[in-house]
Amino acid sequence: MTTSAADSRPPRPRPRLHRAPSDRPYFSTDGESYLAQTTLRELEKSRPLRVLSEEDFAHWQTYGYVIVREAVPAAVAGQLLDFTWEFQGLDPDRPDSWYEDRPFRSALDRQLHVYGFVEAYHHQLLWDNRQSQRVYDAFVDVWDCEELWVTLDRLNLNPPNVKNRDRALIDPTDRGFDIELHWDIDTTLGVPPQRVQGIIALNDTRPELGGFQCCPELFRRFEEWKPGQPADRDPLRPDADRAAFPVVRPELHPGDLLIWNGLLAHGVARNTSKDGVRAVQYLSMMPALEEHERLRRSRVDSWRHLRTPRWNRTLVGDPVLHESQRYPTASLNGLGERLLGLASWTDRGTGTAAGGDAAAAGGQSGEPSCAVSA
Repeated sequence: MTTSAADSRPPRPRPRLHRAPSDRPYFSTDGESYLAQTTLRELEKSRPLRVLSEEDFAHWQTYGYVIVREAVPAAVAGQLLDFTWEFQGLDPDRPDSWYEDRPFRSALDRQLHVYGFVEAYHHQLLWDNRQSQRVYDAFVDVWDCEELWVTLDRLNLNPPNVKNRDRALIDPTDRGFDIELHWDIDTTLGVPPQRVQGIIALNDTRPELGGFQCCPELFRRFEEWKPGQPADRDPLRPDADRAAFPVVRPELHPGDLLIWNGLLAHGVARNTSKDGVRAVQYLSMMPALEEHERLRRSRVDSWRHLRTPRWNRTLVGDPVLHESQRYPTASLNGLGERLLGLASWTDRGTGTAAGGDAAAAGGQSGEPSCAVSA
């Protein structure tokens, strides 16, 4: 009996689980999805709420999402919206400029254009929101954990879905990810991972602009719904009765932060308006994985040199003029250094970075005075 070359290869090593430096045990291989002793919807708080009210926290655990009103000032959201137009070279007063022909590097690149993704990750305005105390405190409330990292994510500016931004240009699929409604985790797993996502609204939502939509009743009744589903059901795309489990669109205003659980079925509705846009910043926070040195250094290197982050294959960088050729490295405060991984959460007094990175980068120290697919 012969053995093929494939059979003789050594098995791939299983990804290593890293523990966050927090009292509450959180483990992850990649800094996106986490294993925990208690699910976030069942978590009992050990710390007092900082931003969320008791009613907010109950809504979060019952329906899978929560809104923090004006997590950043509306004027700050407006500045970031102006940057979003400028970065893409689009004129907000000339809708014809939103559909100018451009080369696409791949099918994925074309899909991202249709969906309105904006490939900027490290501008100062993005980092100002990431290192906002109120935004951070909201995610501390959700995770019941202070030692967090922030996602290095991008923006979205979605004009009316017509012409070369028509969703009909994207071939439909029967299973898997669906922009209209999907889960962020594999919902067929016996022990589902914990995952949190978030957006900051840059303008007012209106029904015709589309934008974030979700199915909170399915989240609430998920354990009741799940046993009645076929064994081979789609782990990412819900097939639920919309009458029994209605899809809703939460109302958002500039500066509002919406945080949702990965088990909440959600998506982005089409923009059917004549000349309006939906605009958000994707921003979430997860328990820090400081012992994952390769990941930590990748994050710091991405910030320092304005490189496209590597944590998500759909982050492709701007095709015309990359942000590293346009802008300087963003300045971080003491909170921002820790949220990046430049400084360690185990050294809260001086802002000293793990591995000496803060000194090399000239980072600031001290705490400042006084939470992407949707």
